[in-house]
Amino acid sequence: MRTAVVGAGAVSEQYVATLAGRPQVRFVAVVDRRADRAAALADRLPGARVATLSAVLAAADVDLLLNLTVPSEHAAITRAGLRAGRHVFSEKPLGISAADAVDLPALAGPGHRLACAPDTVLGTGLQTARAAVADGLIGTPVSAHAVMVTPGHERWHHHPEFFYRAGGGPLLDMGPYYLTALVHLLGPVATVNGIGTRPRPVRRIGRGPRAGDEFGVEVDTHETALLRHAGGAVSTVTISFDGVGTLAPPIEIHGTRGSIAVPDPNHFAGTVRLRRLGERQWTDLPDRAGAVDAARGSGVLDLADAIATGRPAQADPGIAAHVLETVLAVRRSARRDGTAIAVRSRPTVPPRVPLTAC
Repeated sequence: MRTAVVGAGAVSEQYVATLAGRPQVRFVAVVDRRADRAAALADRLPGARVATLSAVLAAADVDLLLNLTVPSEHAAITRAGLRAGRHVFSEKPLGISAADAVDLPALAGPGHRLACAPDTVLGTGLQTARAAVADGLIGTPVSAHAVMVTPGHERWHHHPEFFYRAGGGPLLDMGPYYLTALVHLLGPVATVNGIGTRPRPVRRIGRGPRAGDEFGVEVDTHETALLRHAGGAVSTVTISFDGVGTLAPPIEIHGTRGSIAVPDPNHFAGTVRLRRLGERQWTDLPDRAGAVDAARGSGVLDLADAIATGRPAQADPGIAAHVLETVLAVRRSARRDGTAIAVRSRPTVPPRVPLTAC
């Protein structure tokens, strides 16, 4: 697919490292508001030119938009790409509003497909855990816990303000990794209860040329959700920019006959650990499913194959829309003192990824 990169920021480095030189993708253009940044990335991609968004939407040699902009711009660029008849792969989240969750998947079609990160679901970590649950190794799933605790992105990011404004916050920024994993493992979410806090109204940049600069916080920075999945299991999710760290596993799933610890859903690989009823020890499971050596951008390769074969992409837009609807419902619940909110979408989870080289 002839690909235009839209957004040449930090995450583009990871995508390019995975995709450059792969036969499924040929970079033809780079778009960024900063011309110097676009030029620097284009110089590393043979045959790629610096362009504007309007130019690539009108160009005859662009099949795919790789949307790597900041979250507040995701939906507008994805919408423009789909309306122009282009395929789109977007970084997470799919958008930041309820309208984005409804109309973006609806704009996609056979001639202009949509996929959305996280593509970490392709990896051996989540797919092995999914196989363990589906094959009954823990019995009937009853509950799950997902936890991510950090001090906040301002300690390492040079321009962190967007993480703390509309379109940001921990659940919309990092939550898609954990929620997408839980949907793949336990199925869609039916209802949510949420609570959020904002203990630090001002943040300070920790490194880089702007170290010491302060900025205001506009969103909750510690968010906790109680999810009831349509299949009956319940999950608790805590995503925080207000703690030093945690010893809790990123995800644990408990069933009637056992429990599993799932590796970090922000990564593609990791060890899945199982303890079954009556056993004293946890056992490391060998990789049983998933793309080996997958990395950021593997979802683009999967999308190319899905287009060629007519199957659903693993980075499914229906799941991305469902996760966005879930996050917005959690935040609506938090504003209503934890009142239960229904999540109406019911996406179909794509089939498991067989154990194969990426």
